[in-house]
Parts: sequence; structure tokens; C-alpha cells
Amino acid sequence: MSKQNKPAYGGQAVVEGVMFGGKHHYVTAIRRKNKEIDYFRLPRKSSSSLTALKKIPFIRGIAAIIEASANGTKHLNFSTDRYDLDPEDDEKLNEPKKESKLTMILGVAAIGVLSFLFGKFIFTLVPLFLAELTRPVFSSDLSQILIEGLFKLILLLAYIYAISFTPLIKRVFQYHGAEHKVINCYENGMPLTVENVQSNSRLHYRCGSSFLLFTVIVGVFVYMLVPTEPLYVRVLNRLALIPVVIGISFEVLQFTNKLRDVPVLKWLGYPGLCLQLLTTKEPDNEQTEVAIASFNEMLRLEKETEEGIKTEQIV
Repeated sequence: MSKQNKPAYGGQAVVEGVMFGGKHHYVTAIRRKNKEIDYFRLPRKSSSSLTALKKIPFIRGIAAIIEASANGTKHLNFSTDRYDLDPEDDEKLNEPKKESKLTMILGVAAIGVLSFLFGKFIFTLVPLFLAELTRPVFSSDLSQILIEGLFKLILLLAYIYAISFTPLIKRVFQYHGAEHKVINCYENGMPLTVENVQSNSRLHYRCGSSFLLFTVIVGVFVYMLVPTEPLYVRVLNRLALIPVVIGISFEVLQFTNKLRDVPVLKWLGYPGLCLQLLTTKEPDNEQTEVAIASFNEMLRLEKETEEGIKTEQIV
């Protein structure tokens, strides 16, 4: 099966593990405290309205984020609840959550799709007000939009760079790299061994990190269509245009992914790949093993479901 005909599987790094999603199932594999690999399996369910929205260009991006957030929360909670807990103490999971555990969950969510919409408000409004402070020097609409985009980019890079130094986030970024390596290995038609997976790139055109960067770039062009004065109008425009920027950015992400094997045009996705140099790190062999285990389990469940569907159709 060629790379173009392979299913476009996606994934998400969690605490001490990786989640992969197929057409019918989501699977998370994590490394437990006793070094064993534990799994969380969840059938993929989507409302008919959400499924319909995911087929409409420029709207499907927002629908995809909503679905990913809803499903990702359960997998993130699974990983944060268990990764540092001995399997013999799993009964403690029924105890009330400690504040430190909740804080940890929120900290990890801040780099994923769970906090995307909340973060988008912050990364939209803060650069706006910073740019407005420069209006005495840069007074034209175009200069304000460019300065605003520059502040947004600086804020995004500084935030990712700062959190990458924390031990927990650094390991999440390593699992993020392992997730990409597994998908690249699979799409390249190579057997999913640790050696093969490690030989693949930790960067991938379809990554959510690229999506974040595209929202910055797309925003600059979209904001050129609306006024920047007075300030309250500028604020309202930015908030109202968040869905528009997200929708267009998702289409740009899909477009660059389709062109990744086309000479010259593949460069369109390079800005997003460069950002992934910050949001992914090289995983070790044990982390890669967890990512492979998650992907293989997802493939197994997908195969069983497809065979069951075919059997039902025959009967």
C-alpha cells in the first residue's frame, strides 16, 4: 500500500505515553511505575452533527478540535492518574484527586488540543495590546498587523521554549517525537521495530504544532481585511475571527501535507516543521517501545472491527 493510500492516523503525546486514533478506536499506552505497559482503549464515537461538520471545508477544522479535545481529555486523565502509581495501588484511583495532580493535568493540557481554544484567546489578545502600545511609532494598519503577528510569534516560541525545560514537559515532548516517528515509519512501509522507528524523523507535516504556527501566519492575512481602529473594534474583530483563522489554518495544514512529496512546494510546510524542533525531542528506546505498542494495539482493534463489519455485511 502506498503512502498516499494509507489511512491518515493521528496521535497525541500524554504523560509517559502516546495515544493513537483510528477510524473506530482510540488507544493509549503508558509506561507504568513498574516499567510495564498499560493500555486504555476507547471506541471512537462521534455525533452525527459533528461527523457532518467534519466534511465541510473551513468548518471541519473546528469540528476536529472539538472531537480531539473531548476524546483527549479521557486519555490524558488516564495517563496522569496512573503513570506514577504502582499497579498494585490502583485502588487509590477512586480516592479524591489531589490538587497537585490536577495542576499537573492542566500543565500538560496547556501544550495540547485540550487548552487550544483557551490558549487561542490569550495568544490573540496579548499580542494585540502589546502592538497597540507601539501605535505612536507604528501607526498604519499594516504595520500594526505585522507587529501584532511578530509579538504573537515571539510569545508562542518563548512559551514553548520555557516549558520545554521542565522535566515533565520534556518527557512529553519526547513521546511527541516518538509518536511522529511511529507514524512516519508506518507511512514509509517499514516494519514497526524500535530500530526502524528510531531511524525515522521526529517531524511530521500533519502535526498540531504546525497548526499553531499556521494560525499565526494566516491571522496576519485575515486581519488585513478588517480595521484596527478603534481598539475595541480591533478586539472584537480578533475574537470574532478566531473560528475563521482556525478553519483556514486547518485547510492550509491539510494542503501542505498533500504537497509534502512535491518538489519545491514541500517547502510550504517547513515553517511548521521548524516549530516542531521545539515541540518534539528525540525519544529513547523505551519511549519508542511504548509508542509502537500503542500503535500496534490500535491497528489490532481497527482490524478486528473492520472484519466484524465485513462479516455483518455478508450475513
